[in-house]
Amino acid sequence: MRYSDDAPRGWKRPAFMLSLPTVESPVSHRRLPSWLKKPLPRGNGNNFTDHLLRELRLETVCENARCPNRPECYARRTATFMILGNICTRPCGFCSVTKGMPEPPEDDEPERVAEAAARLGLKHVVITSVTRDDLPDGGADHFARCIDVVRRRTRAVVEVLTPDFQGNLAAADRILAARPDVYNHNMETVPRFYNKVRGRADYQRSLDLLAHVKNRSPDMVTKSGLMLGLGETYEELFEALADLRAVHCDTLTLGQYLAPTLQHVRVVRYLPPNEFDNISELARTLGFRKVVAGPFVRSSYHADEMVSAHASADHPA
Repeated sequence: MRYSDDAPRGWKRPAFMLSLPTVESPVSHRRLPSWLKKPLPRGNGNNFTDHLLRELRLETVCENARCPNRPECYARRTATFMILGNICTRPCGFCSVTKGMPEPPEDDEPERVAEAAARLGLKHVVITSVTRDDLPDGGADHFARCIDVVRRRTRAVVEVLTPDFQGNLAAADRILAARPDVYNHNMETVPRFYNKVRGRADYQRSLDLLAHVKNRSPDMVTKSGLMLGLGETYEELFEALADLRAVHCDTLTLGQYLAPTLQHVRVVRYLPPNEFDNISELARTLGFRKVVAGPFVRSSYHADEMVSAHASADHPA
């Protein structure tokens, strides 16, 4: 079953979407367009964050996924904590995290995450993980422990970005019992590219997870993101976005896919900033409470500002 039949009433797909090609040749990887070049931040915040994370033996998705925003985020003394190790059990074609058989979870990791969050002065903490298909609960109990310890130590807003737990909704319930403020699960791409881009993931399973979270916790902010530039058409993209709105996903992030190496899935197209602006404007007509779109947007990039936007919408001046 697909959810796209439940698109918001009155929304019409713009005519120009249907004219876009479905297949394009991969772009050259030798030269990035000008809008994808960022100056390095000044100051010592970058070194402070890096040294602290190494001292506490913590992994971040910023480093392991080769995020282009890492210098900026580290300079702001923020990072997205990646728990449960740095080896993933899923062979996704877009991700640079090492694949293989992970080590057992480290019992003291929740305390180390909380220590880092406290010393960085974070008011919004984002916790994600590698996919742990080797664990019976996919690492859900470890997620919940991290939420509990971080909140007790910092009183920060806690956002989780979880894998799909192979459809084990009881695992999601364990995390929901810890009451994160934001539950994020990324769709990543349109259904046509799932086998190539997401490997053993399943489009419907991801939608079902987001639907379950909202059904169990209606007041919890749900969030998802997609990478653009893989060759998707506007029609495919907006069908996926309508699917997300049908499961009442609140927040949407859209960013440019950048291949970490030449061995990963190739970039088909670099979307200019004004095109992201146009897509964002159209996406808002579907009813998302917050849409953030741009070449450098990632699911946890300036995540605190996305939650602030929800609060402002719920409590206008």
